[in-house]
Amino acid sequence: MKTIKSNVFKCIALSAVVLSPLAVEAKSLNIAFTQTMDSQYGAAAKAFQSELDKRSNHEFKVDLKPAGALGGEREVIESLQLGITAMTISSTGPLGNFDKDVYLFDFPYIFKSYDHAHKVLDSSIGQNMLKGLSNHGIKGLAWGENGFRQLTYNGPAILKPSDMDGNKIRTMENKVHLATFKSLGSAPVPMSWTEVFTALQQGTIDGQENPINLAVTSKLYEVQKQASMTQHFYSPAVIAMSQSYWDGLSQQEQQWVQESANVAAKAMRESRAKLEAEAMTELTKQGMTIHTVDIEPFIEATAPIRKKLASDMGFTQQLADIEAMN
Repeated sequence: MKTIKSNVFKCIALSAVVLSPLAVEAKSLNIAFTQTMDSQYGAAAKAFQSELDKRSNHEFKVDLKPAGALGGEREVIESLQLGITAMTISSTGPLGNFDKDVYLFDFPYIFKSYDHAHKVLDSSIGQNMLKGLSNHGIKGLAWGENGFRQLTYNGPAILKPSDMDGNKIRTMENKVHLATFKSLGSAPVPMSWTEVFTALQQGTIDGQENPINLAVTSKLYEVQKQASMTQHFYSPAVIAMSQSYWDGLSQQEQQWVQESANVAAKAMRESRAKLEAEAMTELTKQGMTIHTVDIEPFIEATAPIRKKLASDMGFTQQLADIEAMN
């Protein structure tokens, strides 16, 4: 009898351990991104990690994979679709290859200021675009921010559109960006970000274009001597999850993830502003010459390609709606 009772008590004790929340194994969730931990991407990833840990009471184990540890942005987006990678923070550059609607935000000079960009992204236009990603195996959670893109390069100063002639400029693997740079007379070279530093170092390309703070976090000043503040594209960033991973979460878990992504997006915008302000001083200190540019000639020079892209891709009305929100 004592043996039976003893076994019963052991079973009850074992069940209590198994059912205890502390004994439940945390869900593994990795976030892949191509930039470094000290970039706005890193700030967003850390904010998401901290917020989700707090909201879920340690239910998730979030593993950060910065600096292209799991590949370039296109590769990571493909792995999201396959359910291999759980989350990413990515520029929209390669995203249009999966959902053409995203190309709209990549048009040159479509946004006039950061306030204008935020207003559009946070409106039904931006939110509907996030929802549309679900048709491609990607759960769009929130819009983060890269910032306005500028040129860094070696060679003569680029101050007007004609100065772009013949320059081999690395761009993202994005047909809108490629078409825009070709219209300005340059020779765009699509390339994964993980290959850019070496290509600049070896002189395979003359320059690249990105938000200016990236020239600091990626130490581009070591291989680039000049920068021109052309503001040719505004670059949003998407905080996204594998649709299959999202679908496997409970409603409560989905709420935690969404709320954490919103916090991450806010942190990313704030980090971008801080890093951008600091970058100008640091790049000058590192010996880079920074040119202030009159962007009006660039806006005029890209007007035909903006109009053509909108017509060809069926975005004429959306373009008008965005311009009206300024």
